[in-house]
Amino acid sequence: MTEQALEAAAAHAARFLRGLAERPVAASAGADELRARLGGPLPDGPSDPAEVVAQLAKLADEGLVASAGPRYFGFVVGGSLPAALAADWLAAAWDQNAGLFVLGPAAATVEDVAAGWLLDLLGLPPGATTGFVTGGLGANFSGLAAARNAVLAGAGWDVERDGLAGGPPVEVVVGAERHVTIDIALRYLGLGSGRLRVVPADGQGRMDAAALPGVLAGCQGPTIVCAQAGNVNTGAFDPLPAIIAAAHANGAWVHVDGAFGLWAAASPALRHLVAGVEQADSVATDAHKWLNVPYDSGLVFVARPEAHLAAFAKVAAYFVPGQGAERDPDGFTPEASRRARGFPVWAALRSLGRSGVAELVERCCGHARRFAEALGAADGVEVLNEVVLNQVLVRFPDPGGDHDGRTREVIRRVQAGGTLWLGGTTWHGMAAMRISLSNWSTTDDDVDRSVTAILAAARGVG
Repeated sequence: MTEQALEAAAAHAARFLRGLAERPVAASAGADELRARLGGPLPDGPSDPAEVVAQLAKLADEGLVASAGPRYFGFVVGGSLPAALAADWLAAAWDQNAGLFVLGPAAATVEDVAAGWLLDLLGLPPGATTGFVTGGLGANFSGLAAARNAVLAGAGWDVERDGLAGGPPVEVVVGAERHVTIDIALRYLGLGSGRLRVVPADGQGRMDAAALPGVLAGCQGPTIVCAQAGNVNTGAFDPLPAIIAAAHANGAWVHVDGAFGLWAAASPALRHLVAGVEQADSVATDAHKWLNVPYDSGLVFVARPEAHLAAFAKVAAYFVPGQGAERDPDGFTPEASRRARGFPVWAALRSLGRSGVAELVERCCGHARRFAEALGAADGVEVLNEVVLNQVLVRFPDPGGDHDGRTREVIRRVQAGGTLWLGGTTWHGMAAMRISLSNWSTTDDDVDRSVTAILAAARGVG
């Protein structure tokens, strides 16, 4: 029965992937329709596995978003490279628990190997530790957990043993245009999102490094500074060398949120944007964004292994700890039992190689410039950001003065049209269209088709 179910899944998956580039990008069924199709009472008895797979593929199809396809430009979502997708299928079939080495020696080892490749590719310290987590939020949480341990240990407080109550308060310094996952991670860690010291940002969302020393001067006790490599709206990078130098001069830990922007380090033409990141104490990124591996696949890198392990090491009488060169992955992630995320990351890196990752990143940035140039040259369209990476912000001024309303209506029409999908945002109080390029399969033709659809939607708004 297992083989028949797998064969059915492979056939349906292949059919979906063959039609991915031309299917409407948005889902065509809503919640009520999907619930009617997929719901109902739980069957009283068992069903044939292959038939269940066939039913799922049929009933879910109209509720699927073509986010893995070449014209999905929302939320900085990448696709899945062929080797990474196939390796993820193997990971599911192998069903290895990537917690302890003894549970899955190959899973633990492939993470160790892939981590070394990533540190080299991204120019991070070779002695840094790596955790394979869920996504950007999980990576920020993990890096900030290590930061919390280190700064409180430096003040003589063992937070893992004694908790936060009664300990010295931790100061957290952030930029005004940080990503929301920083605030959420701080909430999860008990550090709060309402006590932050906020440094102003410039017109592109970059932290004002000249204002940072003054903010740090007001900090008392353990301090963490959060910087950003790649603003989610504009793609802009905080001036990392100046930020890190000022923070370290004040004894602060520096965490860098590089969910997608860190991948610029893989490109000789773009790595200047992340200059200085190798001096950070922890760095977060997402492999499911620009490395194009299937969900979920966040990564955290910590330059101080002792803080990383102190935050997450797990001890139990029944655990069988690794010996010698055997690496137990659970010491670097919040989870104990978890999926073997290292297999698709290893496969993506092995299939692309150093030059392939660089070419992927540079190609997506070229697509972003192509979007910006074509839209910016059209009447009634305004590009709001300096296109330094893979993000393009667009606004549609309204002759009657309702610029926000017109922009939102163009976005709605584009989303409903099916040719492409992109999202909206608010930038400095203005409604804007946000175009994110990070899919390996996007071509110049996809960009041109999308520009045509966007301009047609804009012309249709009275």
